[in-house]
Amino acid sequence: MSAQLADNELLITRTFDAPASLVFSMWSDPEHFKNWMGPETFDCPVVEMDFRVGGAYRAMIRSDEHGENWFGGVYKEIERYSRLVFTFIWDSGGPSDGVETTVTILFRETGGKTEQIFHQAGILNADRRDSQFGGWSSAFEKEHAYLMQFVKVEKE
Repeated sequence: MSAQLADNELLITRTFDAPASLVFSMWSDPEHFKNWMGPETFDCPVVEMDFRVGGAYRAMIRSDEHGENWFGGVYKEIERYSRLVFTFIWDSGGPSDGVETTVTILFRETGGKTEQIFHQAGILNADRRDSQFGGWSSAFEKEHAYLMQFVKVEKE
C-alpha cells in the first residue's frame, strides 16, 4: 500500500495487545464481529458470513439516531492471520449506496502485539472518505475495547 493516498482511499492503522490470530478472528468470526462492528452508539444485531474466498457476508448496524444501515460484500483473498481482502458495499439508502469499495486488512504480529492496517479503496469522494474515517475509527475503538476484554478473560 502506498504512503500517498488518493481522495478515494482510506488508511487506518491500530495496534492491539493481542496475537494476530485473535485480531483476525474479530473479522472472521460473526460472534466477535457483531460485538464491535459499527461506530459508537451503533450495535450490530445481524451478521451473516460465508467466510471463504468467493463467499459473501451481510450485516446491519443500527442506532436510534441513524436507524438501520445494511452492508455486505464478497471475500476476495483470505490469508489466515495475515491478510484479508473483501468488497464493501452500503445498501441502505445513503449517498454511498451501491458504490463497491475494496477493503484490504493486513495483520502484522510482533512481540505479542498486532498491527491492523486497514485500507479501503474506491470510496465515492473525499467527503465520503472523511465521513468513513470517523465511522471506522470509532468502530476500531470498539474493536479495541472488546478485544481487550477478551484478552483479560483469556489471561485469567
